Amino acid sequence: MKKLGLLLVVIALMLGETALAQDYSTYFTTYYSNANTANAPDATVRIINDGNTGFDLYANIYVFNDSEELLECCSCSITPDGIVSESVNKNLTANPLTGVLPTRGVIKVITNDVGGAAVGIPPPLGGLHGWATHIQGTKATLSPGNQVVPVVAAPYFVTETPIADSNLSGSEQALLYQLCYFDWLLSGNPCTCQPEDDDF
Repeated sequence: MKKLGLLLVVIALMLGETALAQDYSTYFTTYYSNANTANAPDATVRIINDGNTGFDLYANIYVFNDSEELLECCSCSITPDGIVSESVNKNLTANPLTGVLPTRGVIKVITNDVGGAAVGIPPPLGGLHGWATHIQGTKATLSPGNQVVPVVAAPYFVTETPIADSNLSGSEQALLYQLCYFDWLLSGNPCTCQPEDDDF
């Protein structure tokens, strides 16, 4: 009887570890800052297909400015074990609906297997993972005498973080899909996707 109990505990632990190791996130968010800014480097969003599904997945990307306005959207296809690298300045914010190049805002990604060509709202499907570089600005500091001390070093530095797993509600997905549809109707200039082979 003790052996059976021990066996059940071992099986439960193995199943628990397997469940914890799997990641089926379908919705990710990140930010961009100091985009389209003179002398600032460009930021990059990199997304991979982990190959779990065995087929191409789409990163449906929605780009907002800091006034919460959708500026651009696009669907980038990623093959199993493939990677796309998207420039914030050249791919994701180059053709904003408002005509004004943004400097900061939010990027949202929903993953599915049909992309933007779907009729209706496609169900999300896990299998993509992403990272984003962020352009951080340095600021002048005050000396003990409250005099502004200019920053002598480079005014910007780059950090990189995973794109945050987020909770996707049905209403949020429907809103993003509708906003993207109207962006395509009004501007006809979606954000662009770099081919998988073009990494930078």
